[in-house]
Formats: sequence, structure tokens, C-alpha cells
Amino acid sequence: MTQGRIYARARGPLGQFAEPFAARARRRRLAQFLGLAGVGPETRILDVGCGGFGLRASLPEFNITGVDVVERPEYAGPFVRADATQHLPFEDGEFDIGYANSVIEHIPPALRPAFASELRRVARGWYVQTPALGFPIEPHALLPAAHWLPRAARRRYWRLGAGGDPDEVQLLRRGELELLFGPAIRERFGPLTKSWVCVRAP
Repeated sequence: MTQGRIYARARGPLGQFAEPFAARARRRRLAQFLGLAGVGPETRILDVGCGGFGLRASLPEFNITGVDVVERPEYAGPFVRADATQHLPFEDGEFDIGYANSVIEHIPPALRPAFASELRRVARGWYVQTPALGFPIEPHALLPAAHWLPRAARRRYWRLGAGGDPDEVQLLRRGELELLFGPAIRERFGPLTKSWVCVRAP
């Protein structure tokens, strides 16, 4: 994600169309995170799957450490290259809260329990968000029903969309997320559930 634009790398016009909706959703999600997690500038936050800018782009004055599986030289703050499905180079409870925004759907299902265990080990609380499987627009390709198709059909259809790898993204049901992180709350888009969010305040 490029700072200031969520769909900066999207193919075609879909990203440009979706950008204002995504930006509003990001602002609401940030306000939700600050309110529900009860965090402030002194809170030790681990941003897992931070990308090039991550949470620090919105909260530059906060105590945030970024973690990603690839190097992020553009990341403006403390950064560690590590795989959260294996072992993070931090002590138990070193952080007040672990933050994972639209990350877990990119992790293979078999590795998700390890990801959850490692995040819960290094942080006393967490905020984990993931797009809802039941929402009719797939949020990476920006195509209707793309995530509901069989794999072969999804690969062909996905080429018409904004981008991403159809084999890398596997959205979760609410129950799957709750098994890993406890009760989930809805992030709504009108009457529809757009995302699921699990929060445990530190």
C-alpha cells in the first residue's frame, strides 16, 4: 500500500473508482482501533504485515514497530524482517498490542494458527481485521463474487480486476477468525458486513 492511496498499484479504472470508499473505510477503521483498543502514543504497537508504510503512516507519533516478510526500506520507523507464522524475534509480551490489518487472508490456512499463536505470544492485546467472505465485492480484485468462484474460474475472472494473486488470497469466515482471536465484531458497509474485526485491549 502506497502512503495516501490504498489502490495505488491497481490495474485499470477499478482502483481509482474504489479509492475514496477505501480511504473512508480506513479512516473509520483507524478511529475504531484507537477507541476499542484504548491505545495512545505511549502504547507499544507491533504492526504485523506492515507493508511500506502501514499504521505508522497514519500515526507517526506513536510507538510502532513494523514487521513484514520482505524488506521495507521505505518504512519510516523501527522495522524487523520476520515471518510471523514462524518465530518473531521478540520476548513474550514485549508489545502492548499486535495490529494486523488485512493480513491473515494472505496466510495459508494451515499456517494461520501459528500466526495467531505468535501474535498472541508477543503482544498482550490485539486488533486483527480481515475482509468478510460474505461481502459481495472481493476487496483485492475489486470484482463481484470473485472470491466465491471455483479456483479455475476465479483465476480467469481475476484478470479483469484491479490486481493481486488469486491463489494467495483466501478470505475467512467469521467462525474461522474467532477460533484464532476470539469474538469478532462487524465492520459494516451499509447493511452488509464488509470486514470482521477481533479486538482485545491490552
